[in-house]
Amino acid sequence: MAKLEYNEIKPRKYIIYADEPYEVLEYHVARTQQRKPQNQVKLRNLVNNKVIPATFHASETVDEADISKKTIKFLYTNKGEYWFCEEKDPSKRFTIALDVLGAQTVKFLKENNLVDAKIYTNNDDEESIIGIDLPIKITLKVTSAPPNIKGNTAGSSSGKLVTLETGAQVTVPLFIEEGEEIVINTENGEYVERAGK
Repeated sequence: MAKLEYNEIKPRKYIIYADEPYEVLEYHVARTQQRKPQNQVKLRNLVNNKVIPATFHASETVDEADISKKTIKFLYTNKGEYWFCEEKDPSKRFTIALDVLGAQTVKFLKENNLVDAKIYTNNDDEESIIGIDLPIKITLKVTSAPPNIKGNTAGSSSGKLVTLETGAQVTVPLFIEEGEEIVINTENGEYVERAGK
């Protein structure tokens, strides 16, 4: 298992802290004249999603968490359970809990979409899925949109709230209508463009 120096603990790194896997969200290496440098970080627990602050000093190292990715397919949701299968083998089905997926993620889960599962392997070689990564941009159909009110032009800065096929609601430009497909940025949940543009 790789060791990370205090100044290598940066965003997009996964580390073991207090015997649990964490993702590094933010970091700031502070150097003061009297003291040795230290790295002040924000960490997100990959098991329970809690965000905590932590400080690592120049003499400290941490173990990099063994996180791998595997492509899986989202099948459907039923009674609050989110069902997936292996990409090449639909008979290997399993559920992933909502608290692992995250509320922001499930808003954009579409049946039969492929996603990347983040898999944590602990010291006993036991694997567990600790989250999924959606593609940054996905195309979804608008299932309900309020009509465009006369007088609202493309130059108008306001948008309107529409509902997508996954049940998510997003603000879009006034010209978007029910039945259209639009591209959404899954990282911030915002409208990007009409699909096919």
